Amino acid sequence: QVHLEESGGGLVQPGESLRLSCAASGNYFAINAMGWFRQAPGKEREFVGAIAWTGSRTHYADSVKDRFTISRDNAKRTLYLQMNSLKAEDTAVYLCAADRSYESMWSRPREVGYWGQGTQVTVSS
Repeated sequence: QVHLEESGGGLVQPGESLRLSCAASGNYFAINAMGWFRQAPGKEREFVGAIAWTGSRTHYADSVKDRFTISRDNAKRTLYLQMNSLKAEDTAVYLCAADRSYESMWSRPREVGYWGQGTQVTVSS
C-alpha cells in the first residue's frame, strides 16, 4: 500500500504562482511514476501531468504545458507541482497519484492505483 498526502493548496490571484507537494509513504517501491490530476466542481477528473520516478520523463496536459512543472525529490519521496501564471480555470481540487505504469497516468487514468485526498487550489481576484 502507498499513502499519498498533498499540501500547499490555497487562494491566489490570477497570474500568481503556487507550489503543491505530495509526500509518499508505505510500499514506495511499488510505484514507477507519480502525477497530478485535478477536479473542478461539476467536472470530471482531469490529468495534469506525470513524471517517471527514474530518469527525466515528464508528460503534461496541453492546458498546463509551459505553465506548470512537475519535479520530484527521490530522497524525500516527495512530488512537486510548480504552477505559474495561474488562471481562474485552474481552480480545482488537485490530487496526487501514483502507479506502476508511467503511461497509464494519462492513457488509462481509471486504472491508476494510488490517490491522495486532494488539496484545494482557488484562483480568484
